[in-house]
Amino acid sequence: MRDFFGTLTGRAVLVTAATAVIAVIVTSLVAVPVAVRSVNLQSRAELMAKTALAEELLADERPAARARIAERLRADHIEIYLIRRGAPDRAGLPQRVVTAVAGGDVVDTRAVLGGRPVFVAGRPLTGRDAGVVLTQQSSSGTAGRVFGSIWVALLAGLLGGIVAGALLARFVTRPIERAAAAAGRLAAGDRTVRISRRGPAEAARLADAINQLAEALRTSEGREREFLLSVSHELRTPLATIRGYAEALADRVIEADGAAEAGSTMLAEADRLDRLVSDLLVLARLEAADLPLDVVPVDLTELVTEAGQAWRARCGTDGPRLVVELPDSPVTVDTDPGRIRQVIDGLCENALRVIPPGAPLVLSVQAGASSGVVEVRDGGPGLTDDDLAVAFQRGELNRRYRNVRATGSGLGLALAARLVGRLGGRITAGHAPEGGVRFTVELPYTTRTSG
Repeated sequence: MRDFFGTLTGRAVLVTAATAVIAVIVTSLVAVPVAVRSVNLQSRAELMAKTALAEELLADERPAARARIAERLRADHIEIYLIRRGAPDRAGLPQRVVTAVAGGDVVDTRAVLGGRPVFVAGRPLTGRDAGVVLTQQSSSGTAGRVFGSIWVALLAGLLGGIVAGALLARFVTRPIERAAAAAGRLAAGDRTVRISRRGPAEAARLADAINQLAEALRTSEGREREFLLSVSHELRTPLATIRGYAEALADRVIEADGAAEAGSTMLAEADRLDRLVSDLLVLARLEAADLPLDVVPVDLTELVTEAGQAWRARCGTDGPRLVVELPDSPVTVDTDPGRIRQVIDGLCENALRVIPPGAPLVLSVQAGASSGVVEVRDGGPGLTDDDLAVAFQRGELNRRYRNVRATGSGLGLALAARLVGRLGGRITAGHAPEGGVRFTVELPYTTRTSG
């Protein structure tokens, strides 16, 4: 029983039953006194009407007729008092009643005679110096009789409330039960589950939320699978190179004079693996929000100058044409210089992978109205508007261009977006005037920079 009332159905039944009981009690408290009062008013009206019968009794000179009328009144438990010259024919009447009737007034009241409550009706006799008073005991047990006549209806109302509560609970809980079952199937890995939009508006919104969750999980897991495939491909390529050279060295296929070149290739591939694993670890820590940051005042002009010197050597004489655009004054922001340099290097590496020899690679610093701005632009093949909209999603560009042009693991842009976000900045992708892609990193000022 405790388990039942712990459910929404049980509580709904309990609430509606309690409401029905309260309604029955309130109805009884209101209806029974009203009914009793109505009965008493009717009894008093009938007693007053019978005073006319008593007047007829006294006016009739025939003893038999008078005896018959008196017998009819006594059969109704009515006592008759005759008042002559201001005095009743027998004791018991309240003095105020005697005085009123003797004075010619009609009396309709309640009194206590012999310790019992009675109705009292009196009137003066026409043309006589007298009056007649009738008394009748108040009805006892009226409330019990009234309640006895309505208890069946009250019980029916109570049972109806309980049934209505059960139906209401069923109506309310059915969408919740469907949602719970769907959530269980989602937890078990079924991403095809959907709920029909039946029932009230709230149930339809709940069904929409579950359906949207299922679709989001399906999409997210699809992207995760694509991302894992691209990462595994990126891992497998350098591993295959390292294994091939290692087997060649072990089998003495490579002679001594070629060992240095093989070692350099293996070292480069190992560095590539190291960078990939490092990016994965940093990205995982960013998503877990436990990556430490060392935020200090940083001059973006100086930072980008150092990055330009490093990438000028990477570009070489037969590679892209590196251009560094700097303002005349420092642009100082509070940020982590190592992480921002990591972002710039990642963007440059992505550009270097696709832009042809002689095409521009631009590193730019600007002082914005509320933030310092670093831009990395290139003259490569660029991206479509659709590509720009998903550029910072893990592995999305790798999935789209894996077999079209040189691509990376798909981690670099996602990592850059999360790093800039953790530093309180914003990164966007757009079309560059040089023909390729423009990545804009905005880092807010803590205090207004000079210039």
